[in-house]
Formats: sequence, C-alpha cells, structure tokens
Amino acid sequence: MNFATTALAVTLAGLTWSAQAQQITGAGATFPAPIYAKWGEAAKAATGLELNYQAIGSGGGQTQIVNRTVDFGASDAPMAVDRMEKANLHQFPSVMGAVVVIVNIPGVTTNQLKLDGTMVADIYHGKITKWNDPRIQEMNKGITLPNRAIAPVYRADGSGTTYVFASYLSAVDPTWKAKVGAATSVKWPTGQGARGNDGVAATVQNTPGGFGYVEFAYAKQNNLATAAIRNKAGSFVVPSMETFSAAASNADWANAKHFAVDLIDQAGEKSWPIVSATFILLPKDPKDPARSANVMKFIDWAYNSGDALATGLDYVPLPAAVKTAVRGSWTAEIKGPDGKPVR
Repeated sequence: MNFATTALAVTLAGLTWSAQAQQITGAGATFPAPIYAKWGEAAKAATGLELNYQAIGSGGGQTQIVNRTVDFGASDAPMAVDRMEKANLHQFPSVMGAVVVIVNIPGVTTNQLKLDGTMVADIYHGKITKWNDPRIQEMNKGITLPNRAIAPVYRADGSGTTYVFASYLSAVDPTWKAKVGAATSVKWPTGQGARGNDGVAATVQNTPGGFGYVEFAYAKQNNLATAAIRNKAGSFVVPSMETFSAAASNADWANAKHFAVDLIDQAGEKSWPIVSATFILLPKDPKDPARSANVMKFIDWAYNSGDALATGLDYVPLPAAVKTAVRGSWTAEIKGPDGKPVR
C-alpha cells in the first residue's frame, strides 16, 4: 500500500492454450503484489496468461491506466470519482487486507495491550507521550507499563496504508478529521517517518517504546507485537482472519458506488476496525478488448480458485456475493468498439 518505486514482475509460463502465452500488463499498488504473483503462478496452466505486474504504488497505477500504458491499474485507495469518470474507467475490488497497530514495549506480548481509537490518535497528536499514561494504564489493568517514551513511527512515503489508517483515525477522532484528515500522505503532528511497511516495521522493531501501523502481513512476518483495538461495538478485538472477515461481511457493498465500500470501523462485535479493499481499474473503452478480456479472465480465475492462496498470505477474500456483483459489472461496464460487452 505505498508509492515505492520497486517493480515486481510476475511472469507466467507453462501449459497454455496456444503455443505462445497471451500477456497482460498491470501496474500500481505494492500491497496486492504478493497475491497477484501467487495467483499468477497458480493460474498459468488454467489461463494460459502471462502477467507482468509492476508494483510502483497506487498513484503510479492510477496514472498509468489513465494514460492507457497498461492493461489495468491497481490502487488501494479508491480513485476519485470525477477522475475515474473523466478517464472512463471501471473500478472493482480484487481482495482485502487489514492495517494493524504494532508496538515494541519491553515485557508486553502480542495482543496483550488494549487501546481505543482516540488513544491511537492522541499518540500521533502528541497528547499521549508515555506508555504508563493514566489513560492507557486504566485500560490495561493488570499489565505493568513502563515509564518509557512512546516513539511513534509513520509512513514517510505516500501510501494506501496511510490512507486506510488515517481514514480510521478520521472516523474515530473528530479532531484528527478536522486537523489532519485522510490521504495517502498527511502532515503527521509528531513521530518519525520511515519508508514502506518494511521500514515502519523495522523501525518499531528496533526502537524500544516504538509504535506504528503496518499491513497485518508485515506484523506477522516480523513477529511484531500487535495491539487489541476497541471496535465500534465496544469490543476489544485482535487482528485475525476472523475479525477481518467479520468487518467485510458487515459492510454495505450493495450501495457502494464503484465498489468503493467503506470497511472502516464497521459495526459488529467481532469486526476489526481497520480493513480495506484493494482495487483494479479497467478502461470501459479498451483499445484492445482482448487484453481487457484476459484481465477479467485472470481475476475470474482468482475469484474462483484463489481464496486459499489469499488467506495463506494473510489477505481477506471477497464475499461470494461481491464477486458475483463484480462479474455482472464487467458485462454492464466494459464495452468493445461494437458496443457489446467485452468477455
């Protein structure tokens, strides 16, 4: 979920329907790059497609598909509606993920610390500066918290992860919404910047008292301690596939324009409050309808056969009803020069 310039190329080879593989190209968000790679490897025999995906960041993906230099763009933040409509693009989700709060407090283990959204916001506001602050200690009776400075870390580069996290803070804290807001880059009131999810994870890991936010996969892969967060229902929930899926199932997908559903701070006792989808952008009027058809063919395969691979990499598959709605939207929105659906 960032604007890193690192490129990831995924090449599918092997059994194909013809002697030469059909290639599709995409660019954008780094967050879904691992699952696109895994889906690509697994789909090669079934689709006969060769996927070249460059993980250049959500902003770059949006720009490239607007300029029609790739077959599809990928973005974690939904594209602005006016820009999407001006560029004649169709947007739909591919998979979902979650952002978690990570801490480095000596003696505190994963999910042992409890926080609510206003506390998280106030740490980044600079209003809560010590781990034994009375507000934190009151919520964590039975845990001995040190008289140690909190060292907040944030993403220094523009990223979808920041957009999701700042959207959560805006939802739970009116002051954050008014003074900082939600965007891929925001002016952080306090803290230290680090580039990429890996940079934030490493900085927190190497800083006693560290505090930050990353995609769940980075916390899990780096064995970082996550915090339990109080959700909209008032329950303290820990990050897990169960709580991520609960948030997705409670969302109002049916009324989300361009599938840009708001998964932040969803209702439900088990809902994790910081969940978001990542999106694919396709031209409604593709220059090469066959290439757009191949993109849809690839995603259709992933919807049918890629859920286990997604959960294995700590992504959250879309609900079945959403997949059905997306397939219907392709027929309605993607048209060839003859005006007929591209499939």
